[in-house]
Amino acid sequence: MTFKPLPLTPDLHAYLLAHGTPPDEVAADLIAETRALLPDNAGMQVAPEQAAFLTLLAKVQGTGYAVEVGTFTGLSSLAIARGLRDGGRLTCFDISTEFTDVARRYWARAGVDDRIDLRIGAAADGLRALPAGEHIDLAFIDADKENYHVYWAELVPRLRPGGLVLVDNVLWSGRVLDPQRESDHAIVAFNDMVVGDDRVEVVMLPVADGLTIARKR
Repeated sequence: MTFKPLPLTPDLHAYLLAHGTPPDEVAADLIAETRALLPDNAGMQVAPEQAAFLTLLAKVQGTGYAVEVGTFTGLSSLAIARGLRDGGRLTCFDISTEFTDVARRYWARAGVDDRIDLRIGAAADGLRALPAGEHIDLAFIDADKENYHVYWAELVPRLRPGGLVLVDNVLWSGRVLDPQRESDHAIVAFNDMVVGDDRVEVVMLPVADGLTIARKR
């Protein structure tokens, strides 16, 4: 097996960002406001390069219907909504009105609020209420780690063949190698479950805190 380690220093990360499509004014302001208003929670926001990747992937997929579990202040949902094809829709699940009130302002500012259906409440219940057929083109999971397996169980059967589900934080700051807390063990168990799921083909990428991409066979 070929091993190509690459330590991503702050300078190298800045170089990486400088050589990809940068956040526009709306996304940049959302990133800045999240960091200013919620400094203790700002780490819950996806990285700028993840947002750009979500938009690009949604466009490549020709995404008509997407689902997001865990919206926070809305950067990832903004990114996905911008990648939807004409007439596309995104359903978001979150439990916080405080955080998603920020998201709503930026969705409106970006002109994508009419594409997004935000549902406040337990995501597991919301997912179970979705139609049972294979109708989802793209799904993104970035919520409470202990319930990742529940969200996976509800989303994968609803993905169309060739549909994608992306899962954030799968490297969990490296704690997957030495799990101690409940959330650590939850991520380890989830990753093991995903790689053994023969309904999908999977790649785990070292993007930000680890990003799994699974394609339904």
